[in-house]
Amino acid sequence: LDDAGAAAFFITYQTGWFGLHRRARLAAGETLLVHAAAGGVGSGAVQLGKAAGARVIGVAGGPEKTAVARELGADVVVDRHREDFVAVVKEVTGGRGADVVYDPVGGDAFRKSTKCIAFEGRILVVGFASGDIPSAALNHALVKNYSIVGLHWGLYQQRDPGAIADCHAELTRLAAAGTIRPLISERLTLADVPDGLRRLAAGATIGRVVFLP
Repeated sequence: LDDAGAAAFFITYQTGWFGLHRRARLAAGETLLVHAAAGGVGSGAVQLGKAAGARVIGVAGGPEKTAVARELGADVVVDRHREDFVAVVKEVTGGRGADVVYDPVGGDAFRKSTKCIAFEGRILVVGFASGDIPSAALNHALVKNYSIVGLHWGLYQQRDPGAIADCHAELTRLAAAGTIRPLISERLTLADVPDGLRRLAAGATIGRVVFLP
């Protein structure tokens, strides 16, 4: 990895690995739904899902981002501006739904994911990029037998640092094999950083945006 890739590697893939493997226990052959599949953490989750042997459905906004999600390896790609991902998930799974949902978006992405989660599925709460922190209808989780699983990767640095070292060794192996590679869309100078942050907040960026001193 070059410096930009290394800078974007640690948090992106540690978050994905702990979420998919330690928290959601993703298994080969399961269906993984990834929101913001062309974004920073979402792009990593797509690659890690494929590395784990899952069928990956990526949700992204617009033709450019859906093309990126497809290039990352997503088996099915949904343009959220044009399609209802709930209907697509149900169609491609024969009505069963997604076994694991990786949600760094929150808001409607979470609420609609509860409509296409499989029996005994797991919805990973990774973040709230939409700015909307949703409330969970626990009666719905009860009658449909799915889990809502929180993921705060930073806590593992305090509570289980050995697991972070083990995870890093596995991720390094995957990176060396070319199975995962950080998606760096822009390398910014210091003067470009303010505009880059504005576009990042507006959801107009792809993958990771890196500042190079």
